[in-house]
Amino acid sequence: MAATVTRLSLISHGMTEAMRRARFPSDEPLDSGGSRQLDDVTFDAPTDSVLVAPELRTRQTADALGLRGDVVVDLSDLAYGDWAGSSLEDLSESDMVGLLTDTSTTPPGGESIDALFIRVGAWMDRVADEHRRILAVTHPAIVRAVVVRTLDAPIASFWRVDIPPVTSTSVNFRGGRWTLRSVAERIT
Repeated sequence: MAATVTRLSLISHGMTEAMRRARFPSDEPLDSGGSRQLDDVTFDAPTDSVLVAPELRTRQTADALGLRGDVVVDLSDLAYGDWAGSSLEDLSESDMVGLLTDTSTTPPGGESIDALFIRVGAWMDRVADEHRRILAVTHPAIVRAVVVRTLDAPIASFWRVDIPPVTSTSVNFRGGRWTLRSVAERIT
């Protein structure tokens, strides 16, 4: 009998300098601490396919974990546009408040939280009926969006979900709905 469940495990990438300095990310590599985080770490879960976000830090994380997979643009990080490399303190007060309280706020040349949810939701809808075990190496923003959507929580709760580096979050799709299995479990 064929499986009737889609199991989706999401791994958040290792530490970067932007994360360490509380800056909006660009396509930066893992920093030395992020590389060390992945030393001696293995992720040995059964999987039918591995998907990787296109950014360098996610590809480096996948490589360090010995994972090879398809690059999927829908797993790209939230696009911060002109804010990439900046900290919250570098933004105007209205931009900072807007980002943290209004999910339609869009950085110049970037993407709003609302747009991120549309993108991630469409991707989840596409993989839902594949009835296989999928492992995705991606970004905390993508994992947050998956958790919030799975729980049918308000999009405004996006910033209230903490996803540390090198953690695994799992959701399952069965019977027409997603269910949360685990959040931000440390990978050892």
